[in-house]
Amino acid sequence: MTEHNHSSPSPAFVQALRLLLRPIARVVLSQGIPLAYLTELLKSLLVEEADRHFRIDHKPSTDSRISLLTGVHRKDVNRLRNEVTPVDAKLVTKVSLGGQLVAQWLGNPQYLNEAGQPKPLPRYKSEGGQTSFEALVAGVNSDIRSRVVLDEWMRLGVVHLDAEKRVCLNIQAFVSSKGFDEKAFYFGHNLHDHAAAAAHNLMGLEPPFMERSVHYTGLSSETIAQLAAESKDLGMKALIAVNKTAMEREKTDAVNEAPRQRMTFGIYFYAEPEAIQPVK
Repeated sequence: MTEHNHSSPSPAFVQALRLLLRPIARVVLSQGIPLAYLTELLKSLLVEEADRHFRIDHKPSTDSRISLLTGVHRKDVNRLRNEVTPVDAKLVTKVSLGGQLVAQWLGNPQYLNEAGQPKPLPRYKSEGGQTSFEALVAGVNSDIRSRVVLDEWMRLGVVHLDAEKRVCLNIQAFVSSKGFDEKAFYFGHNLHDHAAAAAHNLMGLEPPFMERSVHYTGLSSETIAQLAAESKDLGMKALIAVNKTAMEREKTDAVNEAPRQRMTFGIYFYAEPEAIQPVK
């Protein structure tokens, strides 16, 4: 990867960085995280990225070289390289299971009606056989009881029960509407992959990733509401279509021994009053 000296960055990049970090700063302030914690976090990330992506001839870098690249003191580099970043394995497992279940419900024809929408599922196999919520959960992880998943999903707003006590998927359930830890997980995952695609393209790496948007100014609140609804509808259709293709290909790819990759395809919509100007 190309290295640059420590001369002043371009004004255009600084402006872009300020825009990128502004909403992050709002979230950080809302969580009461102090500057000292952020400084330590940024140091550790600079050290990790320098060690991972800026090696010479793929050889591990010395502490001195990483210190030169990042500006982080050599003693801190040594300390940070030997620290283990804690990972909430339980949260990752829970979110991963939820994602697999939603993907199955939205992509497996067994759980879809004639219009391609997720069916309301009877709670137990005794009621719905293999087209039941219990069968859906067992098909992804037979070690977890469907009642545990149902209670958690009811709490998070992922599903609801209809008048016949069937389990109904809320179609927007790619991310739960409640549960801060779950939302924080997707906050990091989705923003990371979007930013990683944009950074890949900005650094001129090949092949470029798709990263496109439509943006307008001078629109009324009514138009914004209309565009938000249209974006939501079309976006969900696109997500469901890509999910279905990925699920089908995952099965066919399982038989070959090619190196594995992961992917993310995302949709977002944002609007704000034009009167609010960025603080300089």
